Amino acid sequence: MNTPINTTESLSPELEARIRERISSIPIVHSLGFVSMHFDVGVCEAEVTHRKEFDGIFESFHGGMLMTVADTIACFAIMSLTGAEQPMATTDMNIRFLAPCRSNVRAVAKVIQLGKSLCPVQINLYDIDNIHVAVAQVTYMRLKPRTV
Repeated sequence: MNTPINTTESLSPELEARIRERISSIPIVHSLGFVSMHFDVGVCEAEVTHRKEFDGIFESFHGGMLMTVADTIACFAIMSLTGAEQPMATTDMNIRFLAPCRSNVRAVAKVIQLGKSLCPVQINLYDIDNIHVAVAQVTYMRLKPRTV
């Protein structure tokens, strides 16, 4: 069953705590430098620190790093619907760069549809001056839990 997402409900404190605990165990979160995160049902908004080691050739946030931010936050938005334990993997992603990002980046991910297997997510990225620097779409596949 596919579930369209049209809500801005808040997460329960218990679910948010489980998601934050799971996120804290993901190495890329620490490598990227997430500085803040906010959740609603089907939505995650986060800020990532701009660091010179993530710059491309034009002294702006490297596009591949911005795509990594978008991919990562898309997963968190899905977790707000499925719970922190849902295994999933990226199936495809694309991004359109609109302006250089020379500051921290704020990413807002909204789940488009929670499918039985596929979950597309829309991500908008903004610089510190609220300039829209990129728009991305990432699709995740929900996987079956591993059996040991």
